[in-house]
Amino acid sequence: MLVNGEKLSLPDGATVQTAIDTAEAPYKIGASVGILKKSESVRSESVREYRVKTTKGELRLEIIDHLSASARRWMEGFKQYEGISLRWGSKDATAFGPFSESLKPERNSTKLDKYDVLFSAGGYNPSNFHLLFSLAEHSADYGAPVDGPFARVVGGKKLLTSFERSDRILEIEPVIEWQESAKHLVTDDTSTTLEDGDGLFTFIKVKLALESPEGAEFFFGLIKDGLFKVDDESSSFISDNSLKGEICSFENFEARKDGAVWVRTAGYGTGKVFISRDERAASVVHSVIGHIEQGIELIHMAGRDHSIFVKTNPAPINILGIGFKEAEKHLEGLGIELVREGYKEDDSNIVKLNPSSTIDILLAKKVIATGAPDSLVIRVELYDDLAPKTLDFFRHAVGLTFRPIGTLPVMMIYEDTYLFKAAKSAEKYKEILPENVLVDKTKAFEIGITNQAAKRMGIVGVKTEDDDLFGPTGEKFSSTNIIGKILEPEKFKALTEKDTMYVLESNKEEIE
Repeated sequence: MLVNGEKLSLPDGATVQTAIDTAEAPYKIGASVGILKKSESVRSESVREYRVKTTKGELRLEIIDHLSASARRWMEGFKQYEGISLRWGSKDATAFGPFSESLKPERNSTKLDKYDVLFSAGGYNPSNFHLLFSLAEHSADYGAPVDGPFARVVGGKKLLTSFERSDRILEIEPVIEWQESAKHLVTDDTSTTLEDGDGLFTFIKVKLALESPEGAEFFFGLIKDGLFKVDDESSSFISDNSLKGEICSFENFEARKDGAVWVRTAGYGTGKVFISRDERAASVVHSVIGHIEQGIELIHMAGRDHSIFVKTNPAPINILGIGFKEAEKHLEGLGIELVREGYKEDDSNIVKLNPSSTIDILLAKKVIATGAPDSLVIRVELYDDLAPKTLDFFRHAVGLTFRPIGTLPVMMIYEDTYLFKAAKSAEKYKEILPENVLVDKTKAFEIGITNQAAKRMGIVGVKTEDDDLFGPTGEKFSSTNIIGKILEPEKFKALTEKDTMYVLESNKEEIE
């Protein structure tokens, strides 16, 4: 049995949960897992690509002509080339071997294109064959069979010039076309029983593109609960539409290969994030923000309404909302210098970063962190189940869509009423329709937003006492949407009109 590509021995009747626990596999409760059933039905002729895992990384080879003798020999016996080491290299080619072959070497010059792959017999000796990779367009006598190159390198090309004598081929496996592959099952039921030969996939790992620092932050915002939720699917992609309507800068123009992660940056569907299931040309409205590094099988198995657990490389630098000492300890392990700014004491909470993106911080090896007194950082609970559309406005206005902490300047305080106005006027382009409006009374420390039924839409308010007549913003009940509550009332009551409240969203686990 395989769990995320690693071999594992399990007893008969083992469940998905047993496999996850035994393998210590990455998994989040509620996420969907993919189970690939063993199949003997895939013909070698149907396989176009092979993964060649080396000590330096992974190459991908594409077969040129399935009918050639060299290609058929490769497809029949590719496993025998596992374990061979780098034998020699030049400016034109690099070769792994030696090994014996039944192919006949020819004493002729072979014309090669860059990234061609062929069998090469040193001294025209069938017991001294090598697997040769062409590094440049050239012609040479390599003792190759008459049919010449049988494959080309289509992935991991940069590895070819980095190999050293200590490097070797670790594993070779076919890349199965899904229409030819085995049956599969996707489920979030971890009590599902596994069978011998099953392959279990519990997560995907996305390698983020250094060229897309803003796109990476957009992706972090999309998966802040750890899940990529499949809202749409086709033979070409799956997509998560959670941030549809949000703007993301275009940064990276490149072809969208199988496993590419990309965001639409303009036009209909702006903000939707896609993961490719095939190859597509580059587009000026689709910015590539990363690539699947592990778990591509799960991308091909998942369907609408499935949720996929995601890990990223690099992981996000999450130091907003924590103290300087804790942040310094975390960043020290990453080799990053932290410079304190604003309120610099140890009891401070970090509320702003420069640069603001994980990738830019990692590249700079330095970040300027602005601190605020703990008294101004206030935890809140937000009612996503009751007011999802109003919270979309609120998070956008205060900066919580992509960050765990938002800013909300105090506008006015009178009697028991505190009013706030976000610096970002999101009400100009986002609706605030009546949703979860007040019915009987205002509860102390619940957070309200004036909806479109009143002129002062977008105003945020909180009352420190129950009120039977008016909502938290001073409006009538029907004009007030309730979106959450203050979890630290004593800190809240100490706010003054010159303050900015830093809103720290608490997750359900913290609240419970």
